[in-house]
Amino acid sequence: MADPAFAHHGALNRVTDLIPAIADFPKPGIVFRDLFPVFRDPLAVEQLCAHLTSHLLALPKKVDLIVGIDARGFLLGPLLALRVGAAFAPVRKQGKLPGACVSATYEKEYGPDVLELQREAIVAGQNVVILDDLIATGGTSKAAGDLVRQLGGNVLEYLFVIELEFLEGRKVLDGPVYAPIRY
Repeated sequence: MADPAFAHHGALNRVTDLIPAIADFPKPGIVFRDLFPVFRDPLAVEQLCAHLTSHLLALPKKVDLIVGIDARGFLLGPLLALRVGAAFAPVRKQGKLPGACVSATYEKEYGPDVLELQREAIVAGQNVVILDDLIATGGTSKAAGDLVRQLGGNVLEYLFVIELEFLEGRKVLDGPVYAPIRY
């Protein structure tokens, strides 16, 4: 299912048709939604970026920074940041960013993991959107939100392309969630 507001842009069918459901990946019982095929179609990427840009520009406050979550948040994050006049900063797994970082631990299905954000990435009081391709259980996004708040940032929204609604990941997040494509 997709957000009805997305449908009038003409991108809904084009983008959703390019997102396959891959059974038993990365392990048995999981149905993986792969965003990478969308990037093989420049028109689909443009339509998706145009929709997400319109959404970001309609937020009640100006977006100062888009924080992209490793690694698919890096695909759309810089493009959207340029379009809305915001900066971009990556959140990465522990040990992948140089310099002083803040860290947050979160639980994955096989144990704890750690995300990091460079200390200089956020100026206290900045309005931040946290971006990833998909929200499932919400643990990774919650950790990214914790990093933003550690540095004094204001989380305006958690932004995704896809939401797996049955996993109820939005319930663990402390801010508004937007995903135009929902399964």
